[in-house]
Amino acid sequence: MRKIFDAPYLAVACLLVTFPCLAQPVPVFNSSMQTISEIPLPDGYKRVTIHLNSFAAYLRNLPLRKDNIVYLFNQRPKINQSLHYAVIDISTGEKDLQQCADAVMRLRAEYFFAREMYDSIRFPKDNRSFYRFSNFVRGDKARNRENFMRFMETVFINCGTYSLQQQLKPVTDFSTIQIGDVLVKAGAPGHAEIVVDMAIHKQTGKKIFLLLEGYMPAQDMHILLNPAVKKSPWYVVDSNKQVVTASWTFTSDQLRRW
Repeated sequence: MRKIFDAPYLAVACLLVTFPCLAQPVPVFNSSMQTISEIPLPDGYKRVTIHLNSFAAYLRNLPLRKDNIVYLFNQRPKINQSLHYAVIDISTGEKDLQQCADAVMRLRAEYFFAREMYDSIRFPKDNRSFYRFSNFVRGDKARNRENFMRFMETVFINCGTYSLQQQLKPVTDFSTIQIGDVLVKAGAPGHAEIVVDMAIHKQTGKKIFLLLEGYMPAQDMHILLNPAVKKSPWYVVDSNKQVVTASWTFTSDQLRRW
């Protein structure tokens, strides 16, 4: 993503068409929440079942920071603090590198790094080759966090929404959305957001999901609020062509999967 200012909220009437309101809002964020899995659900919903060691489980258990303030890479608070529900307790770095697509790639790489699946940490260099962590640490380099973050800086500098969209597979039916799926619009500006949790209504079967993003300038990853439902981070799985989020509008055919 290469965009200087946060996208403003659209008119409420338009948003309500795109995302029908949930039955009730959820409680505001509080510092007792330690992971995404503790973000409250609207009444009548339960979280979808996921495999214990899956990427979905990793995302659902991402740690939340207690202060709930989004900081930029230079440790200054982001000017607009109204678009997010919670902040992820993961480093941003001291350089203006880890932006939107970078945040998505960082999470995918962190999942594999934690499981020592080093050969799976790879991102497209071009149509035929990849930046590979296993190649980066070949020889005397240790497979430690310091070298992992050096590798990720290389990825952040050279990859973006175009390469991320290239790496992922299109999801033709938006109703099949899963944890780990990515909404991505390649371009300049472009943007990417990742689904980090989902729930289903016990009676109606209606599905809802949480979205995480990074942004420009490089800043803390955060859980977005749903502009159609006051003070709630939960988005409704809907068949409309537009997916209106707090900071970007996607089309439903921009959903991608690893």
